[in-house]
Amino acid sequence: MRDMVLSLAVIGILVGAIYIFIPHDESADAARSAVKRVDYRVELITARRTAPYAVAAPEGLPKTWRATSVSYKASDDGKGGAWHLGMLDPEQEYAAVEQSDGLPRKFIKDVTLGAAKAAGKQAVGSKKWDRYQGDKYRALVREESGVTTVVTGTAPYGRLADLAAALVAKKG
Repeated sequence: MRDMVLSLAVIGILVGAIYIFIPHDESADAARSAVKRVDYRVELITARRTAPYAVAAPEGLPKTWRATSVSYKASDDGKGGAWHLGMLDPEQEYAAVEQSDGLPRKFIKDVTLGAAKAAGKQAVGSKKWDRYQGDKYRALVREESGVTTVVTGTAPYGRLADLAAALVAKKG
């Protein structure tokens, strides 16, 4: 019995020493660096050349906003192409820019994970955006001639509005 206790004590000391001397970071900075920043410039240029609508992307956002995902999927028939730019806001909440020239109702439902139109509008610059609220996501939606733009995510409406205000739509 004595040898077993001594063996466990030696193993405990070794495990403690390994824990102390092996670097590990459980801080908020470690969580922030876990999601990698992506450069979306090439995809944006490609989408602006390919899409039949002016593709919106943020300009002038602070560096604390980080792009984390990007895609453009063209449709075979020239209708329904979809632009996506996912980001983390300064508080590490998700926000995304979604655009399509497809059927607005289906597109909005898909990118907002089923959010429903809420009461009131959100002022973004001189424009009014519709508010949507769901179980997981909230969204700001603007339907214009030929394109639907959705700014959606877990971020609060104020930060979604900040992202929407920074959007600049261009055709390439």
